[in-house]
Amino acid sequence: MALNSTCAVICCSNGIKRSETENITLLENSLKKIFSDVREGEYIFSGNDTVSPAAAKTRAGILTELFRCGVSNIFDISGGDICNEILPYIDYDTVKKSESVFWGYSDLTALINAIYSKTGKSSVLYQIRNIINTHRDLQERRIYDYFNRINNELFNVKYNMLNGYYMKGIVVGGNIRCFLKLAGTEYFPDLSEKLLLLEAFGGDEAKIRTYLAQLSQLNAFEKINGIILGTFTDMEKNNIHPTVEQMVLDITNKSLPIAKTYEIGHSGNSKAIFIGNEITVES
Repeated sequence: MALNSTCAVICCSNGIKRSETENITLLENSLKKIFSDVREGEYIFSGNDTVSPAAAKTRAGILTELFRCGVSNIFDISGGDICNEILPYIDYDTVKKSESVFWGYSDLTALINAIYSKTGKSSVLYQIRNIINTHRDLQERRIYDYFNRINNELFNVKYNMLNGYYMKGIVVGGNIRCFLKLAGTEYFPDLSEKLLLLEAFGGDEAKIRTYLAQLSQLNAFEKINGIILGTFTDMEKNNIHPTVEQMVLDITNKSLPIAKTYEIGHSGNSKAIFIGNEITVES
């Protein structure tokens, strides 16, 4: 067992409820099977009368310090809405110089893409709490195998081409709602020749349509090399029509490559993907 690296558990978005204390302990014990040192961030839990675990500047300072001190992997276990308020307070020069890797999903899409936009540094779209949830045995094995260099199943995502046969580019995006929080800011990545990953947990037809319309009005679909559609949990669970796939096909140029995967998103058995790394997808 390769116990030779450090990790930290933090919350940059909404804090964790106090009722989850036992689960956080369980998570940290699982991580101790893989990492020689598991650190818990100073502020994890939400306050009595607020969703925030600490002020935005404080949360940004904690994140920056973890990058500065060289923690090998920084696992954000939060989600929700308030991640983007920390973006102005992060020391991006420190982040850029660091070899630390940030992991998070959902609302952390905003932070992950800001890190790429400001530093060129890649981060992982993945929720580490998967290793203690419904598919815990599968996810814990994937994480263990990845960090012990046994295999790369955690990142081995299967795609189905819906339009076209081939796409290549640096991946940006993630949760569609949270990605669009960056529109019009200095943290929004350059979309030129990128692969745009889109997924969502909540959202009915109207919400997804308005997000896609905003992307279209940003000329996103004219700049990118292709679209990767992850899971759209509520849409797919409720069998809503038109499907996200059909909405995307209808709003984009007919020559734009589009791929679908059920292995990236909010599902408990979801795999991971590096935002900021180049990949190739082909049929």
